[in-house]
Amino acid sequence: QVQLVESGGGLVQPGGSLRLSCAASGRFFSSYNMGWCRQAPGKQRECVASMSNRGTTYADSVKGRFTISRDNTKNTVYLQMNSLRPEDTAVYYCRGWFGNLDYWGQGTQVTVSS
Repeated sequence: QVQLVESGGGLVQPGGSLRLSCAASGRFFSSYNMGWCRQAPGKQRECVASMSNRGTTYADSVKGRFTISRDNTKNTVYLQMNSLRPEDTAVYYCRGWFGNLDYWGQGTQVTVSS
């Protein structure tokens, strides 16, 4: 089983930056596709970034501002968020999937506010 634990969320001012981390358990981390999704009150869940065997993709809402990366030696995936906007406020979830396996972290709160 793969377990995902997010960290790095918090309060940041508009225009600021934040880096989220997702620590994964398991020896097969490098085999998994990884991504980040977010959930804001009153909005549908939106997956903002992913790294899969199909390539790296971003939602239009974050393209050019967010960057997903991974360090397989540390079993960690990151989401670098720059030029943050209030509408980026949400709980951010780390996701890992492989075949029919799909794992989610518990989420970390990101609040963008003055």
